[in-house]
Amino acid sequence: MDLSLLGWGSAGWGDELARGTLMTVLAATCSFAVGILIGAIFAAAKLSRYWALQLIGDVYTTVVRGVPELLIIFLAFFGGGTLLRYLANSFFGFDGYVEPPVFAIGVLCIGVSAGAYATEVIRAAVLALPKGQVEAAKAIGMGPALRLRRILIPQAARFALPGLGNVWQFTLKDTSLISIVGFVEVMRTAALAAGSTKEPFTFYLAAFAIFLVLSALTNRAFFKAERWANRGVRRR
Repeated sequence: MDLSLLGWGSAGWGDELARGTLMTVLAATCSFAVGILIGAIFAAAKLSRYWALQLIGDVYTTVVRGVPELLIIFLAFFGGGTLLRYLANSFFGFDGYVEPPVFAIGVLCIGVSAGAYATEVIRAAVLALPKGQVEAAKAIGMGPALRLRRILIPQAARFALPGLGNVWQFTLKDTSLISIVGFVEVMRTAALAAGSTKEPFTFYLAAFAIFLVLSALTNRAFFKAERWANRGVRRR
């Protein structure tokens, strides 16, 4: 194990690993945001009184949670490439190779996967909201939009934070899957460095340490967010 290979500059791979770490955090953050948005939409569908919307929500969560994330990435990347080549040839007469943007595809796929879990977390958080609060808001004349902004979202967010923390953790880890289609993040950088230097243990151990630190720091951040959200709440 040669730790000098982790140095900065032309002699080491430290700067490349740092850039890979930044890309990992960026991809995880964007994927998590997409997952929360999708989760909120499908949670609303599953909580709807219309059976068609409930069915759509059930199908989405069942299918996405039952399919490996890597398969979703492959389908989106290669299927998206085929679609782009078809459109380029049909509308512009271009017959060359067209590759979909790796970052966008990766964020979308990981976000869709995270959204299936976020859907259930958000749905459970809304169901945990005491019905008396909503009834009281209606009694004093709050409209649907005002109830959503002042009652539903703040309270549901407090109940959802622990579950969303778990969604974030596996979203962070799933970013490593995007390296399969060429996205240069921590795992891709470690693989390139390992192949170049013939020192796989050094760089995969470095990747292990980076993910462990990122996981610990963000877990601490969610813990503090939970404490802040629950301030003033009486414990039973």
